Amino acid sequence: MSTCSVSKGCFVFKPSPKKRRVTRRTVGNWWKDSVLISVRQSSTWEARCIQKMPRHCFTEKDLILLFCFIKSIYRSNDFGERKDDSEDTELRFVACQSLWNEIKSETEQIQEDLNKQLFDNLVSFLRRSHSEFQEKTTEWTCRMKSREIPTAALVLGVNVTDHDLTFRSLSEVLQNNITPYIALLEAKDCPGIKNLMQKLLGQLMNCYIDVDSLEDEDCVQGSQNRIRCSMTSLINWYESVTKKTDSETLRKKRTSSSRHWQSPPVVVIFKDMESFTTKVLQDFIVISSQHIHELPLVLIFGIATSPMIMHSLLPHSVSSLLCIELFQSLSSKEHLSTIIDKLLLTTRFPFKLGEKVLQVLINIFLYHDFSVQNFIKGFQLCIVEHFYSQPLSVLCCQLVDAKKRVNSLSHNQCENVRRLPSFRRYVERQVSEKQVALLTTDSYLKEIIQKLLEDLHVYHENYISVLRCLHVFTSSLPKYPLGKQIRELHCACLENQVWETEEYESSLQLARMLNKSDLVTMLQQCVEIFVSSPGKEFDKTVEKLKEFLTQFQKLEVAEAFQEQDVSVSPQKELQKKTDLYHLQKTLLELKESRRSKKLTKFEMLRFEVVDYIDSLVRDLSVLVGKHTFL
Repeated sequence: MSTCSVSKGCFVFKPSPKKRRVTRRTVGNWWKDSVLISVRQSSTWEARCIQKMPRHCFTEKDLILLFCFIKSIYRSNDFGERKDDSEDTELRFVACQSLWNEIKSETEQIQEDLNKQLFDNLVSFLRRSHSEFQEKTTEWTCRMKSREIPTAALVLGVNVTDHDLTFRSLSEVLQNNITPYIALLEAKDCPGIKNLMQKLLGQLMNCYIDVDSLEDEDCVQGSQNRIRCSMTSLINWYESVTKKTDSETLRKKRTSSSRHWQSPPVVVIFKDMESFTTKVLQDFIVISSQHIHELPLVLIFGIATSPMIMHSLLPHSVSSLLCIELFQSLSSKEHLSTIIDKLLLTTRFPFKLGEKVLQVLINIFLYHDFSVQNFIKGFQLCIVEHFYSQPLSVLCCQLVDAKKRVNSLSHNQCENVRRLPSFRRYVERQVSEKQVALLTTDSYLKEIIQKLLEDLHVYHENYISVLRCLHVFTSSLPKYPLGKQIRELHCACLENQVWETEEYESSLQLARMLNKSDLVTMLQQCVEIFVSSPGKEFDKTVEKLKEFLTQFQKLEVAEAFQEQDVSVSPQKELQKKTDLYHLQKTLLELKESRRSKKLTKFEMLRFEVVDYIDSLVRDLSVLVGKHTFL
């Protein structure tokens, strides 16, 4: 091809779509092979642990983390920062793997619980639409005559990177409860209606489709026969499959029960509706509506922005063919708050994030992608980096296991403990004889480490309970001086001594103006927090808070009696004395009495409650320098 031209320009030689896809696949496989070859050529303990894993076990995201891990290995080896004969490396790898497996299972359970209500509503919607088709009710007949397609508009939010996991979970739920016939469509795979039908039939029939070899044909290659890509072919396939299923169900009717209905619906999920072209959506909806009486089709639109996008993409003549029901998922911010609450603000997992790292992960979430999955991946990378770079990470486990591992610490590992800045500060506070023993005797050092680990565990239990109690008092204050979410308060506590900040003082001042009903509700929530706390040092705290609640109840009774005996003498005095001199004198007396007015019993009790919560926070701050040495 000639590139000669009178004017200067940029010439692009585009390969055919088939070659381009092959090149992309080849590059991806080459990159995966290169990373794995680099690992298998390494002699480090990390590489030896990975060598046994087959190539197909690694996804692209796993290889990205693995690639970063390899870079850190080679960088540390080049600068002599790490030796391959390092102690307890195998144990650290096992501890890291065990910790991450626990965290991963917990996050999966959290996501399942958060999506449960949404998925249950979707299942109920599909059951209703399907039962109407199955029973041939009047409502379905009317809908059939008007050619309306049952459609669920699923608003997921702008965290697009999390949508894949949501739709995979949704597909599993629908396959287990409603229908085995589910198709997941993406806009990048459906530039035209022909591509959409190819993808749809290919997924439903479980057959392979080579789009490039079908550019001039309207058929897909099934198991042995050529099937024309049309709605008629889909209907014929559905009728044949359901007849076969019905006959099998009748034969096994007395021996087993099927989890699906006799004629399950065909669910088509558009994962990213905004990305589909208007013409593709319109053509598919119009074609499907013409065959809705033959095929129980249900559409699910995945929407990232707003439900109004449907009216922007579809004209009224097309949107009127849909019977739309709106479903709203939990916001990604609420999802993140739950993840942080269950993973970080708990004593179940010993791994904790520092203020800077946690703030970076939160900022990436808030200002970049709103992706909870990326936050979890970043959390995973922090775990890997910690266990790789910190020799003492072998103690990052449950308290019982940590005590056992302390007894098996070698002399070099004891020296690593002595080099910790926080441990040096601990030694400086001790008397000279104890300092010598800590720096020279390994057995004595191990005893102290076990004790400090116990104190550290107790500190985290107390910290989490006091943090939640403080959040109860500050989360509803005007302008939220310490933040509305508990993660904001947690970051403020990690960043500096929060009890010394202006925001904390402002929060106390605002808390001293709370009304009685709010204050009683907050005290009741704090009692529940401390009662459910695993810490054993809050028995007196619970008794004190219950005492406050009892005093508030007594105040209500006393105020009820006072209201009956309220004297109206100042008003009567104003009514009796009408001359200007006495009136002015009475008003001045009232003004002075208001200035020198004493605090009521409620105000005194309110000040006492706020001061007590402040003392809990400050008492906990005294323990910070004593226990956080690892």
